[in-house]
Amino acid sequence: MEAYVTSDIQNGIGTIEFFHPQSNSMPGVQLRNLATEIEKLGNDDNVKVILLKSAGDRTFCAGASFDELIAIKERETGLEFFSGFAHVINAIRKAPKFVLARVQGKAVGGGVGIASAADYTFATEFASVKLSELAVGIGPFVVGPAVERKVGNAAFTQMAINATEFQTAQWAKEKGLYAEVFATAEEMDASIATLANKLAQSNPDAMKHLKRVAWEGTENWDELLIERAKISGELVLSEFTINAINQFKAK
Repeated sequence: MEAYVTSDIQNGIGTIEFFHPQSNSMPGVQLRNLATEIEKLGNDDNVKVILLKSAGDRTFCAGASFDELIAIKERETGLEFFSGFAHVINAIRKAPKFVLARVQGKAVGGGVGIASAADYTFATEFASVKLSELAVGIGPFVVGPAVERKVGNAAFTQMAINATEFQTAQWAKEKGLYAEVFATAEEMDASIATLANKLAQSNPDAMKHLKRVAWEGTENWDELLIERAKISGELVLSEFTINAINQFKAK
């Protein structure tokens, strides 16, 4: 199957689904399409709540596409690529509707950032998390503000430094990244449906104001995340990072 980002609206619930054959990794075009769909549903009066999910059952999102990372040869291209994650996070932040996330499997790097940016994140016990960026010579600079906002500085720093180890879904719940963790995807989906339908019947103006209150203090993220993208865009050009990514690709 080829990569895709699709959206659907049913009974006030706007569902966005993304897929990539390489463990739901995120090339630049996929990130642009995802940000566009979030913005589109956020501006659609027929949508009261947004559900963000990925296809498959093993990996929610593997983060940045290694194929695209290794192809970056200049700072401008690096900035453009890493800005893709910034645009997705900011699209979630600025959407005037609550964004629910369905994390059915592992979340790595940028995938952790997307799960953290969502307003309410559901997960299964298989949804372990890892910020792997330092292991390939970069760092979780772009997604860092979203992750730190959700789990706190200590837990974010732990993940960022211990970049080769997964933390369990239960750990992520205890730190506040996941709101709920379920034994099976079926149980998770039932709980998602219950909350999504409740929100679809709630006062949209009240939810809009509540969302804005919840995100107070992040008004500078349009600029901040792009500045962070510049750091990653420069680091990805280093010989260390190129060698580290090639080693990962060879595994």
